Amino acid sequence: MSDHISATVADGVGHVTLDRPQALNALSYEMIRALTAVFEVWRDDTEVGVVVLDGAGERGFCAGGDVRELYEYASNDDHAEARRFFRAEYRLDAMIARYPKPVVALMDGITMGGGIGLAGHAAIRVVTERSRVAMPETRIGFTPDVGGSWLLARAPGELGVHLALNSRTMDAADALHAGFADSFVPSERLPHVLQALAERADPGSPAEILMLFDETPGPSALALARDWVDACYSAPTVGEIIDRLRAFADGRSTAPTENVSSSAFPRHPLDPEAAADAAAAADELEALSPTALTLTLESVRRARTLPSLEDALEQEFRLVSWFIEQHDLREGIRAQVIDKDRSPRWNPSSLADVEPGLAARVIDTPVDEPVWPGRGAA
Repeated sequence: MSDHISATVADGVGHVTLDRPQALNALSYEMIRALTAVFEVWRDDTEVGVVVLDGAGERGFCAGGDVRELYEYASNDDHAEARRFFRAEYRLDAMIARYPKPVVALMDGITMGGGIGLAGHAAIRVVTERSRVAMPETRIGFTPDVGGSWLLARAPGELGVHLALNSRTMDAADALHAGFADSFVPSERLPHVLQALAERADPGSPAEILMLFDETPGPSALALARDWVDACYSAPTVGEIIDRLRAFADGRSTAPTENVSSSAFPRHPLDPEAAADAAAAADELEALSPTALTLTLESVRRARTLPSLEDALEQEFRLVSWFIEQHDLREGIRAQVIDKDRSPRWNPSSLADVEPGLAARVIDTPVDEPVWPGRGAA
């Protein structure tokens, strides 16, 4: 058992907590293996009827994978160890998604990246007024993984593409609207949820118990942006998405690179913030790695056609296997996390520098060792 994982069983509830609050409960390789061991033991434990997964401290459930650990792998060119990290993490995420007992994930506070890998595939996903949910990988020149592409692909309209490319952070209302959460419970009531789960009369009814605490958060800003997001992010390439965002923000009827009718760009005369939001989104995209954005767009769109979460994870693993050997990812981690400098100096100069067909080639290239034992690399 890891020093950063605590697990107890009482009153039919298996309660496992990420206990690394000083690092916002970021997942290390050791923690991933410890969590896997806990879930494997509890699968057949008759004393466990429901599993609760949460994080220590009030700041976050889990801020993601331990990027400092991954940076060490990349800096030492230890690609095999980095692949082992991701392979173990993806198998754990899939285990939670297919777990035979209800898993209740309490996404209180920051829940990003690897945190979504754990909580986003649970049977019951709870957010609070403190929740901040995101797949922020493009900020470090990477792409959404841990099954994030699967969740993003199933968000309404083009919201998933917007969330993926811009690394947009969701509050509770946004997470519910985008399909990343199921229930909103004020943080002060979470202890009562735990008590109710322990005292339940029916071991198979945790979802019904959560309904007793479920409330309605405020309006979702993401939902209110749906019309212009759909119009702009439905463009076939990242460059054309940026063009559409600029056209919408400037009040033009068409984007410069295509013939898009004015009906594709809804106007918001009573909401002047919409144009500003679109302009800001375009600015953000132009400051991120074009390579990461191009592969992210392809990954999310392909995930819409995949039959299962495991297929999405396999696709993501091919991307990971390519990315961990790239200079961009190492420098992106350094700029974002190590140096605390978000300068785009490590990015290619423009989208024109991205190799044509790169996304298809990377995603379609088999890896030597796939995620799932006994499954072909292709």
